[in-house]
Amino acid sequence: MGIFSRTRDIIAANVTDLLDRAEDPAKMIRMIILEMEETLVEVRASAARTIADQKEMRRHIAKLEALQTSWTEKAQLALSKDREDLAKAALVEKQKAADMAGQLGHEIEVLDEALRASEEDIAKLQAKLREARARQNSLVTRMESAQNRLRVREAYAGEKVNDAFARFDMLERRVDMAEGRADAMGLGAQPKTLEEEIAELQASDKVDAELAALKASMNKGE
Repeated sequence: MGIFSRTRDIIAANVTDLLDRAEDPAKMIRMIILEMEETLVEVRASAARTIADQKEMRRHIAKLEALQTSWTEKAQLALSKDREDLAKAALVEKQKAADMAGQLGHEIEVLDEALRASEEDIAKLQAKLREARARQNSLVTRMESAQNRLRVREAYAGEKVNDAFARFDMLERRVDMAEGRADAMGLGAQPKTLEEEIAELQASDKVDAELAALKASMNKGE
């Protein structure tokens, strides 16, 4: 069963209120647009039939006008032959054709009014359809924005991120422990005195001299 029962319901409808009351606004707006499109097609088809009917009636009126001319000529011929009875009968047929043409003319006027009403309805339906499509685009944009925000929040607050930061904390703890052990190795060490540093230099010189002497003796032996 459709949302709307007739064209006037669509024209009078408040799309925003319908969507606000809907449990699934996206589904509701699709249904609204579909029914509006179908109704627009029906109204246009009805207008097309009205136009076709008018054209047929105008063709019939033209034939009736030609028939009236023909009966007038026949009445004139009958009078010229002193047949007033035939002339009167011909004029009666002419009047019948004229009455029928007048009736068709009145029906065309009625159809003109219906066609103008259909034209107004089509314009209003098109405006409502544009409004519904604009709301649909807005809903799609809002839905995409909400999904993007959800993905971003999951990226910041999801379990994978929490696990990664937990591993970072463990690595930082290990580095802290390594740095602590290195720093602990230097605890209690006394800085060297000037005499100790000079003594180390002297010892180094003696080692260098002894190494040079050893190399020289080995070269002589060769």
